[in-house]
Amino acid sequence: MTAPPTLLIADDDPVALDLLAEVLSREGYRVRAAASGEDCLRLAEAEPVDLAIVDLRMPGLDGLQVIQRLATIQPGVPVLVLTAFVTIDTAIEAIRSGAYDYLSKPFRMEEIKVVVRRALEARRLAGENRQYRRELESRYGVQNLQGHSPQMVEVYKLVARVSALETTVLIQGETGTGKELAARAIHYASPRAERPFVVVDCTALPEGLFESELFGHERGAFTGAVSTRRGLLETSDGGTCFLDEIGELAPALQAKLLRLLQERAIRRVGGNEVLPVNVRIITATNRDLGKRVAEGAFREDLYYRLNVVTIVLPPLRERSQDIPLLAQHFLDKYARPAGKPARGFAPETLAVLSGYHWPGNVRELEHAIERAVALSSSEVLVPDDLPVLLRQGPAGDLRLPASRMTLEEVKQWYVAKVLEEAGGNKVRAAELLGIDRGTLYRILRRHASEEEAEG
Repeated sequence: MTAPPTLLIADDDPVALDLLAEVLSREGYRVRAAASGEDCLRLAEAEPVDLAIVDLRMPGLDGLQVIQRLATIQPGVPVLVLTAFVTIDTAIEAIRSGAYDYLSKPFRMEEIKVVVRRALEARRLAGENRQYRRELESRYGVQNLQGHSPQMVEVYKLVARVSALETTVLIQGETGTGKELAARAIHYASPRAERPFVVVDCTALPEGLFESELFGHERGAFTGAVSTRRGLLETSDGGTCFLDEIGELAPALQAKLLRLLQERAIRRVGGNEVLPVNVRIITATNRDLGKRVAEGAFREDLYYRLNVVTIVLPPLRERSQDIPLLAQHFLDKYARPAGKPARGFAPETLAVLSGYHWPGNVRELEHAIERAVALSSSEVLVPDDLPVLLRQGPAGDLRLPASRMTLEEVKQWYVAKVLEEAGGNKVRAAELLGIDRGTLYRILRRHASEEEAEG
């Protein structure tokens, strides 16, 4: 059973003090009464309280002095000030000193009950927000970029350095290396941490819808636009907008993004009004943007705008010494909440994990450990707990279904093999293959059309 909130009341008027204590005790609160400012501080030092009610005018330490001292003894405790002389000056003085609200004498008891409830609710919500912020920082902070290899140490340094800046950051790395995690770490370590972090997947929406999602639209801008809608850039105002797979952005949208970076303003689809936005842009890609520029598929001026600071996340195969650390991190993450007994790995299991090529990188490793934990019933994970694909070794060790196959046939066969291992989950298969979803869908469509032609 939850203990009732504890209220600390300080007033040198014994009649007012007794009345407040009696009324608030009947409301179910634990009440501690003090006849002076000095007594109030002694009680505050003796036990934690949830709310203080302090008379403004008291001999010795007055209410304002008590508020200031309380803030050092019990930081964050809301204080209600009582005063018989309510003026704009006393109100401003009380609030500036840290009071949550002030109440006038003579008391209106119903008003006091309401204000006390409101102040306690505000304290509860503030506590929940702090807890939520700690959870976000714990979940998305730089400490979640696991690894102690030299490559990852360099990543940590760059994340720490750019977090305090406003500069645009480009994160490069293969699928599954943790690009979004790095972007979140930058955001939550930055002065913008209290503002939104909005993720935009540049491959997830068709071009026609993507522009409206990113920049918003005015009512009547196109069929179905029945009302004005803010875009994701407006939603992330004051915070960070993370554009994932920026290399897939269509040319027309590249031009609009360049204008945003130059002018720090946007126009909604179908609108003429220029809307200023205060947003930090972080982008990520698994493509070689320099090569895309040379091919004419990506604007050179936008590339230079995005490529102010580049963070390169190494593939897992290039930092194999981090695999045991990462594996244990994911084992702890999934075993404890599920009540599983798994606590470690057999040596041969770590050998399998370290010898695998990891085309899906850290994300693939996480899925593999999650699956192993779900299937295992022992304290030590053994090789048989791992997915079959890992235990078969590199792709070259797999037995092809025919002695002579074209390169295209080998690709189709291997994609089908991985898709089968992923249980038909195309997103998971794309991660295992180290390609984006759009590329996998194109391979599958081409294979399907070839089968129809043969049929």
